[in-house]
Amino acid sequence: MTVSPVPDESRPVDETPRPDRTNRRAALVAALIALPVTVAVAGFTFAKLAPDEPAAAPAPSATAARPQSTAPVELPAPALAERPATVCRALVSQLPARVRDLAQRPVTAGPEQNAAYGDPALTVACGGTPPIVAATDEVWSVNKVCWHAVQEADATVLTTVDRETPVRVRVPKQYEQPLQWAAPISDAIVSAVPSAKSAPAGCAA
Repeated sequence: MTVSPVPDESRPVDETPRPDRTNRRAALVAALIALPVTVAVAGFTFAKLAPDEPAAAPAPSATAARPQSTAPVELPAPALAERPATVCRALVSQLPARVRDLAQRPVTAGPEQNAAYGDPALTVACGGTPPIVAATDEVWSVNKVCWHAVQEADATVLTTVDRETPVRVRVPKQYEQPLQWAAPISDAIVSAVPSAKSAPAGCAA
């Protein structure tokens, strides 16, 4: 036999409704889910309505292609003795197809001793008279080749001073830091042009 407690009718009954904890928790979870969804929808709507902005122009770089002429570049071709002529032919055969972003162009004379790149043309001339380097002149070593620089009105002229046969590179003013443009040409010179018996003191490694 089961005995259940009898409620005390003399004690007032509390009829105040109590909150349902299960319902409150469900409502909180629903609110947390709805908030990021609302933010995402608002952001998408703003992006759709915002005016399109023009894309930023790409920054110029040393490797960006330059528009250039493909017409032959006018260069002199003085007669060379047999030994320098042989060395110059070897050099031209080793020159790269491009100097940085400048493509090689044809020349009007002496393709066996001259080369040109880009527009305005950076030119390479093999052979000729060695430069006169004063004791106070600066010389620059680039990739194991020693260069002497002379500033002209519209170009920097770099000439090797440590090679059996001189090589002259004319770099137009439009191309900044001319010694950097000589770097790929220096690599070809090391391969094809023997070192001179003597060189200025500043060329010593």
